[in-house]
Amino acid sequence: MHPILADGRRLAIYLAAWVPLSGILIAIFAFEGRMDWRSLAIFAIPLDLGYAFVCLGTFYLCRAAPLHPSGIARLLGTQLGGALTSAALWLLVARGWFGLLESWGLMERAATPAFLHLQPFLFGRAFLLFLIAALMHYLLVAFEASRRAETQSLEYQVLSREAELKALRAQLHPHFLFNSLNSVVALIRSDPEAARRTCIMLGDFLRSSLTLGARDSIPLGDEVALAESLLAIEKVRFGARLRFETRLEEVARRCPVPPLLLQPLVENAVTHGIAHLLEGGAIRLDAARRGDRLVVVIENPRDPEAKASAGAGLGLDNVRRRLAAVYREEAYLDAVREADRFRVELSFPADLPRY
Repeated sequence: MHPILADGRRLAIYLAAWVPLSGILIAIFAFEGRMDWRSLAIFAIPLDLGYAFVCLGTFYLCRAAPLHPSGIARLLGTQLGGALTSAALWLLVARGWFGLLESWGLMERAATPAFLHLQPFLFGRAFLLFLIAALMHYLLVAFEASRRAETQSLEYQVLSREAELKALRAQLHPHFLFNSLNSVVALIRSDPEAARRTCIMLGDFLRSSLTLGARDSIPLGDEVALAESLLAIEKVRFGARLRFETRLEEVARRCPVPPLLLQPLVENAVTHGIAHLLEGGAIRLDAARRGDRLVVVIENPRDPEAKASAGAGLGLDNVRRRLAAVYREEAYLDAVREADRFRVELSFPADLPRY
């Protein structure tokens, strides 16, 4: 649909712009024929407003002969042909309208010579106004195309971000499943009952993670509960060597976070921290809201003599990329490796952004 006709505000502004043009035409006729302003207003204003709608047709000519694909000959031929045709038709309508007003007694006879004298001016004026309308519509078409391109670009960014998030989520389950299945295999002969419990807990965990992982966001409390389920599975393997301590502010517990955000960090704490210590240790998770930001800290003991294993940085990289995909530059992850401890701090907006 025509972009001006589709918007009432645009149409009102467009028609209002023609009123001064009618005023100029009235003034010229008044000066030429010394006629009264009332008769001239009845003649000029309806005529110009009608031609205003005719000039809207330049939009379709602009689409038929766009600036870039069309050659200069085609573009000029299309617009000049349209201008000549519309100006000639408008002059014919003006003659008919003038004669009709004269027959109704609304136009003085002294106006006829002035009208005949000004016909070339009227034709040239209509011709020029049509070309000005064409230029305006070319600008309008360019603006609409730019806005569509911007909207499409934003849509592509959203789709790209969603695809990246799905790809990052897909990396979580295989790694965890590999570790969990190894634990089950190890328990089958030594402790079949523990293996059975592990399989049940693993099934429950995967069911919950798939359900929550399909959402755009979940409360931090649910995310922590999911992390606790994961550690319950790992505890079958590590026993008393693995402990999990949480300290969550109630207001932080309700804050929305991307689902499965903490899983790689908790897995890292177990795989690269607790697993290398004979006495084990406690994984601590603290979360608090600081103004409009949510701060989450995960800390675990580590063996200072343990060598970094392959893939040690994949979990951190996964979380960094997910934070960047959701919060862009508004989030950060800080990982600090101390002599006997490893600490990861996440800071991001307490509310999910709306892009």
